[in-house]
Amino acid sequence: MLILVRHGRTALNAQGRLQGRSDHPLDDLGLQQAREAVTAIGPVDRVIASPLQRAQETAAQFGMPVETDHRWVEYHYGSLEGTLITDVPPDIWELWKTDGSYAPPGGESYDELHARVLGACDELVGEIRTKRVVVVSHVSPIKAAIGWVLGLPPTAGRRYHLDVASISRISYGTHGPVLRSYNETWHLSSNVSAARTM
Repeated sequence: MLILVRHGRTALNAQGRLQGRSDHPLDDLGLQQAREAVTAIGPVDRVIASPLQRAQETAAQFGMPVETDHRWVEYHYGSLEGTLITDVPPDIWELWKTDGSYAPPGGESYDELHARVLGACDELVGEIRTKRVVVVSHVSPIKAAIGWVLGLPPTAGRRYHLDVASISRISYGTHGPVLRSYNETWHLSSNVSAARTM
């Protein structure tokens, strides 16, 4: 089983800003959310995380060694990092929804993100058949991993929502990967939908 965990909340999440590669820690609520996610998941065999501290802090709650894999780092918003979600121009949202090759100035494209995440998923196939592997990452890489399961294009992730500290589960069987759950938030005592969580 591959268990995908989005990191807990940060101050930028709470403010409704594009966070990207900006390296901010969890806020107090985010740390609580991380602990609740770990409790909900239970024992695992391996923990992998993005290098950004919000993912590392979430992964550390498992109380076991954390392996860092840079392929699970968040999408690079380039010059748009730190921008309020409500201030992103509509034409940029449209490009993100329709053009996988579009990259903001100084950032990356969804085609590039998709390629690195799919490579990371492919490497885990043998292991997730028999072991419980957790990957703590971010909204865009996790959506790309869901796209890996469902055969979706790189831009598809803009059409479905993923909350902070959510859990998604993927198994791997005879006919390939199977999505077992997506965006689980039942374990959280906080109301994640009340905050902007991009």
